[in-house]
Amino acid sequence: MNLLYSNDRQGAFPPSWYAATAQPREPKPQLRGEAKADVCIVGGGFTGLSAALHLAERGYDVALIEAHRVGFGASGRNGGQLGSGQRMEQDALEKLVGDDDALKLWHLAEEAKSLVKLLIKNHKIGCHLKPGIAHACLSKSEMRHEHAYVKHLQSRYSYDDIKPLSPDELHAICPSLRYKGGSLDMGAAHLHPLNFALGLAEACERAGVRFYENTHVHNIVEGKTLTVRCDTGRVEAAHVILACNGYLGGLNRRVAGRVMPINNFIAATEPLGTDAAKVLTKDVAVADSKFVVNYFRLSHDNRLLFGGGESYGYKFPDIDKTVRKPMAEIFPHLQDVKFDYAWGGTLAITMKRLPYLARLAPNMLSASGYSGHGVGTATHAGKLMSDAIAGEAEGFDIMSQIPCTPFPGGPALRSPLLTLAMTWYAVRDRLGV
Repeated sequence: MNLLYSNDRQGAFPPSWYAATAQPREPKPQLRGEAKADVCIVGGGFTGLSAALHLAERGYDVALIEAHRVGFGASGRNGGQLGSGQRMEQDALEKLVGDDDALKLWHLAEEAKSLVKLLIKNHKIGCHLKPGIAHACLSKSEMRHEHAYVKHLQSRYSYDDIKPLSPDELHAICPSLRYKGGSLDMGAAHLHPLNFALGLAEACERAGVRFYENTHVHNIVEGKTLTVRCDTGRVEAAHVILACNGYLGGLNRRVAGRVMPINNFIAATEPLGTDAAKVLTKDVAVADSKFVVNYFRLSHDNRLLFGGGESYGYKFPDIDKTVRKPMAEIFPHLQDVKFDYAWGGTLAITMKRLPYLARLAPNMLSASGYSGHGVGTATHAGKLMSDAIAGEAEGFDIMSQIPCTPFPGGPALRSPLLTLAMTWYAVRDRLGV
């Protein structure tokens, strides 16, 4: 079974609110026969599109291959949150890699946010970019931890765009009484992710990138010239970038042992009208403190976009039930609200929830495993790989030195072992531990 086709129709976007409100883009032709390129990129999400754009702007001849449509995967389905820092908090990073490297990783993460904002501005991408992400805590102990972390960011990293929120201050933004306080990061942001991806694709085309959609890569032959073999043809290239994330499949065993696909789910309610103020009083996004994070925001047409729940197999569960349960715990008054759209998507995680960037061969790079932090990190990873191909590898090398432990049991046993672990974390969430 292949995750590329387990839950989705070939060449079609999922029935999401994003797809329903996306700026139209005509499908691009399938690869037929043989093509050549300086760089062949496999995967048309944020990583691949960013790499393609930056390489083309440097003068490289770039071919991008996508099994479905550009923006089809996690890049076009996610919560749209452009968060600060890495997926791991900075104090934990300091213990993992030391203070100096943690500082370098913080600066790279700030570059990632700035890059997304700059791309949107420079290429006039209409994706409803708005500032602000609130972190909502489910217990007082978590609130105290969050407030200490805010102080740490302010004092050690001079990051003043974030502030602590008392319970009353958080409730003034998000009225749910399930939350006990938190923080507000106005340097972070939220956006329409599919429109961002499609806007990047348009910028790529203007820069000369060639797209091959509905083209499935089944293996890559390494050598001085790499051959990317597809069902309908092949591309010979001096360099290859793997930008597949959760849809990598068996293309590279080294990456597959460290990067695991998981499924996450989002629903869009009917327009809420005046009830929207019972969810959020400000146009910010929210992510809470559960291990399996609940995340939500209001859309520009006044719907609640609520993400919650995970699964670890190939087939999606009942998405309505999966999302409605955590949503009703946070907003009981919405227990019976109508969902106009409900969709799932496959992202990828690593053991430490930090991205895995690797040089798989002298002329083949890979970036994936963004662990729910991909809007900024994936876009930035694409640029870092383009820089590395051009001989400016400092940023890529810093990211590639992050320790990335293989999953126990390798690709065969990682899913059942993760299911056991996540069951434990689900119990912890319920108990409020």
